[in-house]
Amino acid sequence: MTATPIGNLGDITLRALETLKAVDVIACEDTRVTRRLLQRYDISTSTLTYHEHNAERVRPQLLERLARGDSIALVTDAGTPLISDPGFKLVRAAIDAGIPVTTLPGPTAMITALTVSGLPTDRFMFAGFLPNRSTGRRRVLETLQAIDATLIFYESPRRLGAVLEDMADILGPRDCAVGRELTKQFEEVTRGFVHELAAQFAGAQTPRGEIVIMVGPPHAEPVDEAALDRAIQSALAQNSLRDAVDQVTAQTGAPRRAVYRRALSLDKKRTGGSAQDIE
Repeated sequence: MTATPIGNLGDITLRALETLKAVDVIACEDTRVTRRLLQRYDISTSTLTYHEHNAERVRPQLLERLARGDSIALVTDAGTPLISDPGFKLVRAAIDAGIPVTTLPGPTAMITALTVSGLPTDRFMFAGFLPNRSTGRRRVLETLQAIDATLIFYESPRRLGAVLEDMADILGPRDCAVGRELTKQFEEVTRGFVHELAAQFAGAQTPRGEIVIMVGPPHAEPVDEAALDRAIQSALAQNSLRDAVDQVTAQTGAPRRAVYRRALSLDKKRTGGSAQDIE
């Protein structure tokens, strides 16, 4: 079994074209999309659909064909098969059954985004899609907060502004890049600090296409606890607890949870224990 991406039709390799001609069947997300590729290169191999909604039903059929000796190419409409894709379960099942699996590398938005982001590439983590709701999203971001690596996310353009706001709040003032339609005709990359991009996209028209968000690793400078306390006390004198935490987090780049816990303690001392838990 072979896995290969379609992506931009002009990006496909000669080896991938030869494979698509030689296999017995091509499993694809959308036969209409794949058919455009096959027609362009005069490939007559039969196709069938394999995607998130029919994977449980179709996967046993594909494994049965592979067991009989048929060769199958798995392709995606965009990106690389198995990256945020149901092809993972098919490949794992094939490997468990002792069926040979190979891949024909091609364009993938994740790696393309990393290489053009301007962020560190020596260590990175692909975190996939964040939860749709802010509460779940923030909870996941907190688990990623201390990871010393560039973080890469796929995201819906409809949630871009809200996601960047949560990232700015939880991760602090880090370097960031937002890629749109990478490896395709209208490729675009926007760079800046997380909070800057959050403000930019919050009031902007919803962008079109597939989105990749990349956030740089946390700054390595240690937090001066005395200076942090002074900043918190100054902010508390003029703001609510929540606003003070937001202000100091943005100013210092310290982890929000650490700022919150210290601010809560200082505010309780200042008010005689009447501070309210805001998290």
